[in-house]
Amino acid sequence: MGHGQGHDHAAGRALDRSRLKLVLAVTLSVVVVEVVGAWVSGSLALLADAGHMVADAASVGLALSASYIASLPPTSRRTFGLHRAEILAALVNAVVLLGVCGYLVVEGVRRLLEPASVDTGPMLVFAVVGLLANAVSLSLLVRRRATSMNMRGAYLEVLGDLLGSAVVVVAAVVIATTGFIRADPVASLVIAVLIAPRAVALLRDAVSVLLETTPAHLDLDDVRDHLARVPGVVDVHDLHAWTITSGMPVLSAHVTVSDACLEQRGVGSLLDEFSGCVASHFAVEHVTFQIEPESHRAHEHLGEAHA
Repeated sequence: MGHGQGHDHAAGRALDRSRLKLVLAVTLSVVVVEVVGAWVSGSLALLADAGHMVADAASVGLALSASYIASLPPTSRRTFGLHRAEILAALVNAVVLLGVCGYLVVEGVRRLLEPASVDTGPMLVFAVVGLLANAVSLSLLVRRRATSMNMRGAYLEVLGDLLGSAVVVVAAVVIATTGFIRADPVASLVIAVLIAPRAVALLRDAVSVLLETTPAHLDLDDVRDHLARVPGVVDVHDLHAWTITSGMPVLSAHVTVSDACLEQRGVGSLLDEFSGCVASHFAVEHVTFQIEPESHRAHEHLGEAHA
């Protein structure tokens, strides 16, 4: 990557870390408030929301740690640095969220079968405090949610917290006005339903990166076609694309060119054109091309046959 791009990436990570620190502080504060509120009111929904936020606080802390680790420079053994730490953090976040969903479902069903009374006054007050705090946290992350999978995971968790707090507020109002105490476990089940799809999507995306699946925005047939249109190109093969971390796609290819073209233009000129083609059309800056003369094709296939 160019120096400017690397600098921008580092500056973005620094901004992400500063916001994650604030979100972590707010989240931990809300956890304490909601645990006290659950104890005072006897609300399962409030306790479930607090438990959800404990998991999210751990996940945000993990995301923060991963961001620091990913900023470490590459070494001869880890040539891409530790960028994948962000993806691993996103994977752990997704697994934790799914675990929380499971807990909420089990407890919610149990409370539906054996409903318990709750004190709606404290429940409502503490839920509103959580709602406002989560709104503050969400405002800190909303503009940075697309910068990395790591930040996307943190954003989704805080969004889940906000929705969870809103559901608890509604449940408290319903119980206070109608006496329907099963609204408390119903709220817990609703929170689980709100969290599950986003957790599954995050898990899917993290696994896709770890399995080095071709980035969703890339069509390798289209990439091959663009490169093949460059005058003198005879063949494009061994074309691969994968993602190191969010916003960092990588591509490599073997490009066979005619001997006359190679002699006339030179390797440097061809590399510039190939790189420019991929960067302008497909937004991939980190590329590796192996240029092969057409006269070498028979030798390459022979080598593959003996591999």
